[in-house]
Amino acid sequence: MKIVASGITGFIGSYLKTEFVVNRGWQVEALRTDDFSLPDDEFLKKLNGADVIINLAGATISARWTEDYKKLLYSSRIDTTRKIVGAIAKLKKKPKLFISASAVGRYAAEGVHTEEKGVYATDFLGRLAEAWEAEALKAADAGVRTVIFRFGVVLGPGGGLLAKLMLPFRLGLGGTIGDGKQPCSWVHIRDIADAFLAAIDNTKFSGIYNLTAPNPTTNGGLTKAIGGALHRPTIFRIPKLALRLKFGEGAETFASGQSVLPKRLLDAGFRFSFVTVEEAVRDIVK
Repeated sequence: MKIVASGITGFIGSYLKTEFVVNRGWQVEALRTDDFSLPDDEFLKKLNGADVIINLAGATISARWTEDYKKLLYSSRIDTTRKIVGAIAKLKKKPKLFISASAVGRYAAEGVHTEEKGVYATDFLGRLAEAWEAEALKAADAGVRTVIFRFGVVLGPGGGLLAKLMLPFRLGLGGTIGDGKQPCSWVHIRDIADAFLAAIDNTKFSGIYNLTAPNPTTNGGLTKAIGGALHRPTIFRIPKLALRLKFGEGAETFASGQSVLPKRLLDAGFRFSFVTVEEAVRDIVK
């Protein structure tokens, strides 16, 4: 099995690469940032012979959103996806599967959402995810089985949100953002790997899936889980105003959230290894 992947050196990508190479014995080749500047015919060669193409590229949203940075958020997702899908359409031997990332920011902050009954957000992140998915779905028009995973907050060792929170929580300085009532749909990185493997192994997987644990929590619930796993107090509150001063418009990614259920994965018989945030955090902390 040959896999060609963008974003494979990041937090999620590195975990997946280990799973694919070490545990499955598959060949994994990276699409690097510079590759997307290649002429189309040269870029096409990067995809030749791929059985599966994975698209994880995208600049981090955990930054201050200047107008220039918002353009980077857009180009690092939409332009890269467009380049990959355009090349897929030209391949003489097409891959068996194209998997592309998206995010639960596609959904509105209010309500509980599934793939079939979801209310979409109209803010910057919602429109970004909409455009990102629209480009990825063009691979299906080219005759390639296409899967899009909408990631929740990814919890795992050595990276992601927990890596940023671990030090202040270990020092007893952890706390909620505001009142902590904002929803938080999360997923353990082990379950991300298993979902990717399920999509690769099972040809019935197609379309858009929410890749979130079946039990969403809140910011307060996540805070309590981290404090409990570390045996540290969580008495502090981070004012939303402080986040807005640091991150500008990007503060909304921390100050709000979505409650999302993985209905299509569960209907397909997928079994999550981590179904509560408490057991997920305990596993990571240990």
